[in-house]
Amino acid sequence: MAPALLTAMNSTGHVHLIIGSNPLAGARCTRSLEVGATPIVIAPQDGTVHYSLMKRIEAGEIKWLQRSFQDDDLTSCGRTEVDSVVDAVFVTVGGKLPLSTHISNLCRRLRIPVNVADAPNLCSFTLLSTHSDGPLQIGVTTSGKGCKLSARIRREIAASLPTNLGEAVERLGALRRRIWEEDHAAELSQDLEAEEEDTGQAATFNQLVTAESIEAARSRRMRWLAQICEYWPLRRLASITDVDVETLLQSYARPNSQKGADEGQNAFPQRGRIILAGSGPGHPDLLTRATHKAILSADLILADKLVPSPVLDLVPRRVAVHIARKFPGNADKAQEELLEMGLEGLKAGKIVVRLKQGDPYIYGRGGEEFDFFRSHGYVPIVLPGITSALSAPLFAAIPSTHRSVADQVLICTGTGRKGVALDPPPYVESRTVIFLMALHRLSSLVESLFLDGKNYPPQTPCAVLERASCSDQRIIRTSLEHVCAAVEEEGSRPPGLLVVGNACGVLAQFHQKWIVEDGFKALDDLGIQGDVSPLA
Repeated sequence: MAPALLTAMNSTGHVHLIIGSNPLAGARCTRSLEVGATPIVIAPQDGTVHYSLMKRIEAGEIKWLQRSFQDDDLTSCGRTEVDSVVDAVFVTVGGKLPLSTHISNLCRRLRIPVNVADAPNLCSFTLLSTHSDGPLQIGVTTSGKGCKLSARIRREIAASLPTNLGEAVERLGALRRRIWEEDHAAELSQDLEAEEEDTGQAATFNQLVTAESIEAARSRRMRWLAQICEYWPLRRLASITDVDVETLLQSYARPNSQKGADEGQNAFPQRGRIILAGSGPGHPDLLTRATHKAILSADLILADKLVPSPVLDLVPRRVAVHIARKFPGNADKAQEELLEMGLEGLKAGKIVVRLKQGDPYIYGRGGEEFDFFRSHGYVPIVLPGITSALSAPLFAAIPSTHRSVADQVLICTGTGRKGVALDPPPYVESRTVIFLMALHRLSSLVESLFLDGKNYPPQTPCAVLERASCSDQRIIRTSLEHVCAAVEEEGSRPPGLLVVGNACGVLAQFHQKWIVEDGFKALDDLGIQGDVSPLA
């Protein structure tokens, strides 16, 4: 079977004849209306009409001939400018009926395009599974071998395309049109100068202008635009703006400009991109693939000071890295410094990755940073990270929920805003409470849990989890009445969190005031070797 000739037909004003009133007929009518055609349905009055089709008929969008098909419908229902011959026929009643074969034969004889549902041998054309994004349309056909498969392939292709590509096509089309108009205007101007006799001579009077030189200038500009379309990355094309179009035109403003395509390309500064990415609890193997790719593609990385060195070791040597200079009393100023550095990088056209410990939106100021960059015209891409609030208990053999023990989890901050004392949640026996950023104010936090209205029993099991998933992970298992003494004696290794609740005693039991467990090798013991080496 020879491959089909794929075309894109302008169907504005055409008349499409749809035979049948089933759901497929409704879909065919919808498609016809979308492309500017006029659908006419032919189906008996006593037949079943699909509700969506009837809704359009009642709205006057579709004409319904309430009778069976007649041979002269093909040559009497169409436009007057083509002698009333219809432009296309869709038979939706199936290919096994004699009527379908009869209509197909008539259409082929009259050279009217015909499509018969589920009968490729009766079709002179098939509809493509299409993806539409403004002027951009992508069609996939399996030549009648399976519409579901073509739809799947179309979805896969569409998912691989950058967003806003249709808008870029629109802008580049406008750029092409403007180049043509400016070249044409320049030709007319030269013709007028040549005709001037009594109004003085132009500066270019003695310049030899030939048809060949004009055509060469036009060709040079169009080749320049063609190279932009051919060689620029799709994601870069998809981010092009109206301002960028003006910059491109100015960089190659006249047909006789000697600037080349490379210079024109450089006149369009690459627009910066900001990525807010979570680095996870600590171990580099717990990065998402998306965050790892972002790290490898970055031009500038702005990292929290608690992002561990094994994660930072993945950063390519060519990439500039800035670690937040946050310390008590300087957090807000350091945050402002980081945001300004990010904005400066974006204005320079860089890919900026804001690498945040854990997950960007779990006590990470991710929402504030998103709003900051968006207010300056850069909408961030946000990549989730595995939060230590949920993963650290797992690495410490603490099931945050456990049947008949804990049926809810509450994540809280252990640090009140601007030094204000924290108001912790009241005690619920079946609840596991996870306090992030709690160790530097542990005494005041634990004291607040014993107050009236909170009523945490002193013997409530708890655990201090530090540097979760890293090789130097440490777990202090104890109870609320002893946790402050334990941390005071054993010391603190930030970052850390406090887990409070009966779930802490489900899988790990002990009889001392506290026990300490050092080290974590579980991920290394998996024996899975992945290529996480940084690029040069």
